Amino acid sequence: MKKTTRIAALFLALTLALSLTACKGGARAKTASGLEKVTLVLDYVPNTNHTGFYAAQKLGYYADEGLEVSIIEPADNSVTTLVAMGKADFGVSFQEDVTYALTAEEPLPIKAIAAITQHNTSGFASLKSENITRPKDFEGKTYAGWGAPSEEAVIQAVMRADGADPDRLTIVTSDSLDYTALLGSADLLWIFWAWDGIAAKQAGLDLNYLELRSIDARLDYYTPVIIASDNLLNYYPDLARKFLAATSKGYEYCIDNPTKAAEILQAHVSSYDLAMLVESQKYLAGKYAEGAARWGEMKDEVWDSYTEFMMENGLITKAIPASDCYTNEFLPDG
Repeated sequence: MKKTTRIAALFLALTLALSLTACKGGARAKTASGLEKVTLVLDYVPNTNHTGFYAAQKLGYYADEGLEVSIIEPADNSVTTLVAMGKADFGVSFQEDVTYALTAEEPLPIKAIAAITQHNTSGFASLKSENITRPKDFEGKTYAGWGAPSEEAVIQAVMRADGADPDRLTIVTSDSLDYTALLGSADLLWIFWAWDGIAAKQAGLDLNYLELRSIDARLDYYTPVIIASDNLLNYYPDLARKFLAATSKGYEYCIDNPTKAAEILQAHVSSYDLAMLVESQKYLAGKYAEGAARWGEMKDEVWDSYTEFMMENGLITKAIPASDCYTNEFLPDG
């Protein structure tokens, strides 16, 4: 469930958000019925990571908080910038992208305010016939990915840790990746199990799956997360609280009612098979708040561990404290 290039959606997001978002404490736009207009930019096309937003919208949780939330699909790698510039109120991003944004030469003024899932549910997938059961087995294989710097760093790190030579893995970049790539030229993919893993299973493919957090505990970072700009959090803290109060209810509904939640999502992704959405939603129902006192909560050690990994592998040039990256302040009480 990574990013995709959607240029038309970017212009739509910019147009809508410019008309809805205020700056530095000014009056915010409202609907004729008095609801405050809010924009949320997704990281990808609607999928089961996002169902809580659609549930909150459909079931009236946002309206109960006085909000009218517009959910916008993104363009590639645009979410942190859109949110930082105030052209969207909230966005769906990833811990790694937040860290990149905050450690850049010109840092972006953003912060993570909730984790959508408590653990990294992604990993490396391959056909069982390839007999890839550990990173050492990546040697001599072809990996297809999206070309992010952190992607190659992770692959090289886990291979070296298992005594493998990363130079013996062929890496190719593709604009469009799903489990069907394993039926073509790729031996290995990095997938989110809740989406491509379940889709592959329903298509009858027998996979080996190496979850990242089982390979290196530091790779159990937050993905995805909800972000907001410093400006919004400083000038409109009540908006952040209202948005997360309703969103939290949406994800709690998904936890308790995965089948009904999948039906809500299908209205926005009608091309997807409902049975696949239901199984994906049931899987994520146990992941959204796994091991946490409340949905959305984040911990310093998770941020610090992946920051350490990024520093160790040359992805960032300076460490950043967890407190600069995220806050639990705006979550409803558990």
